[in-house]
Amino acid sequence: MLDFLSRWYRRYFTDPQASLLVVLLIVGIVTLATMGKMLAPLLAALVIAYLLEGAIAKLQKKKMSRFWAVNLVYMMFVAFMMFVLLILLPLISRQVSQFFKEVPDMISNGQKLLSRLPEQYPEFISEEYIEELISTIQGGLTDLGQNVLSISVASIPAIITALVYLILVPLMIFFFLKDKAIILDWMGRFLPKERKLVNEIWTEMDGQIGNYVRGKSNEILIVGSVSYIVFTILGLNYASLLAMIVGLSVLIPYIGAAVVTLPIAFVGYFQWGLEPDFVWLMVSYGIIQFLDGNVLVPVLFSEAVNLHPVAIIVAILVFGGLWGFWGVFFAIPLATLVKALINVWPVHEGDDVTLTGKS
Repeated sequence: MLDFLSRWYRRYFTDPQASLLVVLLIVGIVTLATMGKMLAPLLAALVIAYLLEGAIAKLQKKKMSRFWAVNLVYMMFVAFMMFVLLILLPLISRQVSQFFKEVPDMISNGQKLLSRLPEQYPEFISEEYIEELISTIQGGLTDLGQNVLSISVASIPAIITALVYLILVPLMIFFFLKDKAIILDWMGRFLPKERKLVNEIWTEMDGQIGNYVRGKSNEILIVGSVSYIVFTILGLNYASLLAMIVGLSVLIPYIGAAVVTLPIAFVGYFQWGLEPDFVWLMVSYGIIQFLDGNVLVPVLFSEAVNLHPVAIIVAILVFGGLWGFWGVFFAIPLATLVKALINVWPVHEGDDVTLTGKS
């Protein structure tokens, strides 16, 4: 057993480049695990600056100086954030408030619908089962109301924190973009000069993660905007709220689209019943999902990340469980990072490892 472990260590970890990579990975993981919440504004600013860097690079390729490219992109970012804070969020907030006001009527209509099922399908559904189901739903809604109340009381410190973030994060984003070269040079002083493996992995991941994250951000905006236009044309209640949910659902491949179908069908059914408007809503939503999966995704992700669907789902579960929303958002890039590490990790071919410890 000791011989097996010795061979395994010599095969994968004796290269100095691998040792440097292990140290960087350990430092990064420990930092996120111990100071993740403390460094949240810094990490958010880094992520957003990285996203904006793509637009700046494109402007520089068109012979615009970095100074003007940074200022132009940053002003567009600030304008977008003002739109979100002053127009979009208040609109969604009003729709959420209106939705909760109408929930009792929806529940009442739902109970009437459920109570008629034993009469229509007596051989499949009993009255006792329906009564038990209604009681369970009422209990769940009571717990939900209590949780919402507790969250609203506990959210006061979170609001103060958000206000601080609104000042710190944009400020850090500007300096990350403006002084990118200075910051990278300063960080490079703490790394060995011989870091070829780290540079190879960064070069590979920069292309893949940049393509994925920027593409996913554009996908969220496009799918959410098109959904809002369609829902508004059809006259669906809570169009802004539902469109935002549809846009964010693309973060979770395969699962998000299926889950978000339920609230859309729920609102549409209680607004129109089984009328043509409801049918048009579900058909339109199906077309949006079809075009997203078969047209938009191939266009946005020209350099598609080659991962098996099972690997994607596992990555979402693991990284989402570790880091919540950001873990879900970056699940596929992080899974791609793991794959790149496996592909480029230096291996000494002379030390072949088997379960018996023989070469």
